[in-house]
Amino acid sequence: MTDEAHGAAAAPPAGRTTDAAPTVNGDIAAMDSVRVDKWLWAARCFKTRGLASEACAAGHVKLAGTSLKSAKLVRRGDELSVRVGDEQYIYLVTGLSDRRGPAPVARSLYVDKSPPRPEAAAVPGMLVRDRGLGRPTKRELRDIRRVRGY
Repeated sequence: MTDEAHGAAAAPPAGRTTDAAPTVNGDIAAMDSVRVDKWLWAARCFKTRGLASEACAAGHVKLAGTSLKSAKLVRRGDELSVRVGDEQYIYLVTGLSDRRGPAPVARSLYVDKSPPRPEAAAVPGMLVRDRGLGRPTKRELRDIRRVRGY
């Protein structure tokens, strides 16, 4: 009988190794760079990798003031500036991963150096309405437009 019949694994074809790419949780430290779109997705900055790639293409992801393409490699110590909607975030890359994991693991991939958000009341032109009042009346909408200047 052959080794395969007894349950022994066959040797890999010539030129191939059985080692997997260093993306398993224990081997993340072995990675020295990863694509920026994969990192943004793994760090949970974007919900999908496609959205991360679109943000790169639109120029919303910058490294040292320069826009990045999604295939650009990011390394530990890089400082990324990411715009998501109206928010601007600054991340210092402390870990690398190309797999999306749980939120606590994702938070360990970066240090958030973003400036604090302004309070809602401190933003000029913001009118605060109590929750649960329903849709504004026509008169209230006119007042809101007058305060906001449009």
